[in-house]
Amino acid sequence: MRVRLISFFIALLLPTIAGADERLWELLRAGGQVVLWRHAQTVPGSGDPTGFRIDDCATQRNLSPEGREQARRIGEVLRARGVRVGAVLTSRWCRAVDTAQLAFGRHEIWEELNSTFHDRSRQAAQSAAVRKRMAAHRGPDNLFLVGHGSNIIDAIGTYPGQGGMVIVTPGGANGFRVAGTLEAAQLFAAPGLTR
Repeated sequence: MRVRLISFFIALLLPTIAGADERLWELLRAGGQVVLWRHAQTVPGSGDPTGFRIDDCATQRNLSPEGREQARRIGEVLRARGVRVGAVLTSRWCRAVDTAQLAFGRHEIWEELNSTFHDRSRQAAQSAAVRKRMAAHRGPDNLFLVGHGSNIIDAIGTYPGQGGMVIVTPGGANGFRVAGTLEAAQLFAAPGLTR
């Protein structure tokens, strides 16, 4: 009985979830959004190994083989769904750069997206800069900001999983509003796009 009741509620919720996802896809196709994208799946762990160097990818926690494929596939899904991709800004960390490169074949470093996991000294300044950039975004394309979970939660209080995206709409009384989140699994759930 309990299993049937749970199944019943899941069946009721799925169209609502799917409808919310489609609303986010419509926003992305229309453009003018800001996408806070947490880097794709990494090797297990959090932060970076002790003694890592920002100029040496071999010393950092990097994308796993699955994460590299995840980033490529997300790029394919975004193209297949007609998402307008404008500027692609990333942190200096290799996992963020690689995510953008594998998805879009391009990126531009923006230091304000650098990880704050090990050094919180610039956390407030970085978060303020990210919020200001999101509020100021205008134009027909979507702005992609590829960074880290620590940056996203600091800036807007939302913590997507690895490969997840938070879609933000510029404008309004607070400068922007969070439209919603697409986790990596949701990005692949579009009809005809799964492998």
